[in-house]
Formats: sequence, structure tokens, C-alpha cells
Amino acid sequence: MGYDPDTSLGGPYEGFPCTRPSLLVAATGQDVGVRRDAFGAITAAYWKPVYKYVRLRWRKSNDEAKDLTQHFFAEMLEGSLLADFDPARASFATYLRMRLDGFVSNQNRDAGRLKRGGGFELVSLDFETAERELPVQANGEISMEEYFHREWQREMFALAVEDLRALARQKGKDVPLRVFEDHDLQEQPAAYAELALRYGLPETAVTNYLAWARRELRRLLLDRLAEVTGGDRDFRHEARELFGPKR
Repeated sequence: MGYDPDTSLGGPYEGFPCTRPSLLVAATGQDVGVRRDAFGAITAAYWKPVYKYVRLRWRKSNDEAKDLTQHFFAEMLEGSLLADFDPARASFATYLRMRLDGFVSNQNRDAGRLKRGGGFELVSLDFETAERELPVQANGEISMEEYFHREWQREMFALAVEDLRALARQKGKDVPLRVFEDHDLQEQPAAYAELALRYGLPETAVTNYLAWARRELRRLLLDRLAEVTGGDRDFRHEARELFGPKR
């Protein structure tokens, strides 16, 4: 199911939590282990949008986009990209895209200058899945800048869904999770009555299960967002983008 960033999942934004300690800060600290863990989480949130953007905006081949993506994040880890970020000037997602444009432009100018970085191993990047998710042709109705941002929102949602699945396994809530997957994650959602029959539940249980899953997904998504945005202002702006304006 394609994620709709205009979803009203979870209701108005006045309940957004305050930002947790940002991974952007942790990734620039002195502790190598903390830096690597933080960097891995940042990479997980942003690598797919980076890869897809390079493929479409810069018209790179699959292999070229793979190399550029890997080396962009290696350079991020080794260089000053994170430390140079100023949340007063742009959101982190916008800043990252602008730095990516500069990186690819420099690589085009200085062909063959790519270098491996630092002995750090990036998180596993599933390029085959990212390639399958590319549109057959670019949507001319949106800019590439907007495409990058939407793909990042989509990836944040996908990561939060995986977090929800892990939480459901931990809490023994397999049936509520399956009800949620059969309804909210389908292009053609099953009706409440059909889900009740399928799982041998009263319809009230279906309603309660969906409410639990949506509430937890919203919380998990906001937790993810808090970690990879550049402070409270950036976080709240991106949360409004995801959940829509206050009603």
C-alpha cells in the first residue's frame, strides 16, 4: 500500500511529544560506538530516498546510484556534513538533499574520485527492493525535491510499521496486528464485519484492535521522527507534514 502523507492517523498534533535526544547530535559525538549506532539509524531512515533521488534526479544507472549512495553516507560519517547542519536554516531532510546534490555534482566533475570510508560498515542496504519501488516514470506533477521528501516520509512510515510488528510480537498481539495489516495496509481494506468473521471476533474487538495499532503506530512514528530531525522546530514541522494541520 502506498503511504499517504496526508493521513489523519492519530489525530491532531497538539499531542506531539518533545524531541528525544537527536541522533544527529549523537552521530557527531566522541564515542565511536555511539556514533556508529546513531549513524546506522540515520542511514536507515534516509538511504532509500537518497538512492531513488539519485536514480531519477541525476539519471544514474542502478550500479552508479548504489555506489553514490554508499559513498555519500560514508562521506557523511567521515566528514562535517552532520556538524555543519543548521536547523535555523532548513529542515534536516532538505539540508541532506541539498548536500546530496552537491556531492553528486562534484562526483560528476571529478569522475573516479570516490573513496571507501573509515572502516565503518553501513547498515545493510536492500537496493533490489528500492529499485522495485521506483516509479515506471517520474511524476511530472511534483518536483524532484518534493519526490525526495515524500519518499523519506514513506520510509519513516515503513520503519514505524516494522517497529509496530516487533512490538506486537513482544506483547503477544499477533491478532490485533493481522487485523491492522488486513485493513490499514491494504489498497482494498477488508470491512470490519469481514475481519470479525475471519478472525472469530466481535466487531467491537476489531474496532479496539485497530485503535490500539493506530495509536501505537503514531507513537512509534513520532519517536522515529524525533530522532532524525534537527531539533524541536524541525520535528514539529515534519510531524505536521505527516499528520496534517491541527483541527
